[in-house]
Amino acid sequence: MEFPKELKYTKDHEWLRIEGGIAYVGITSFAQGELGDIVFVDVDTEGEELEKEEVFGSVEAVKTVSDLFMPINGEVLAFNEKLEDEPELMNADPYGEGWIIKIKISDATELDELLDASAYQELVG
Repeated sequence: MEFPKELKYTKDHEWLRIEGGIAYVGITSFAQGELGDIVFVDVDTEGEELEKEEVFGSVEAVKTVSDLFMPINGEVLAFNEKLEDEPELMNADPYGEGWIIKIKISDATELDELLDASAYQELVG
């Protein structure tokens, strides 16, 4: 399983790719492996300011439905619309084309509370 070193991670198995004051958010390869084949992604919070740990959407797999949690405070700027027609991108390319939302970072100091790749790898074993 891969955990790119340039990303930040949460205990909820999400990753963040930071680009200036913007962060792309997706689920880790561990999470998509646990969920199985992803068949639907629901995000209806675009344009909303959300607090850390608030639900921003859900992902439906063959076996289960899981909530998606905001990793930090921020405004949801965009939803990856490719996932509407191709939710399986989250399985095939979780760290690239399978990103879920783009957020505007409200407080950059919150990024220090996230896990680096080695800490996340320890978490999932």
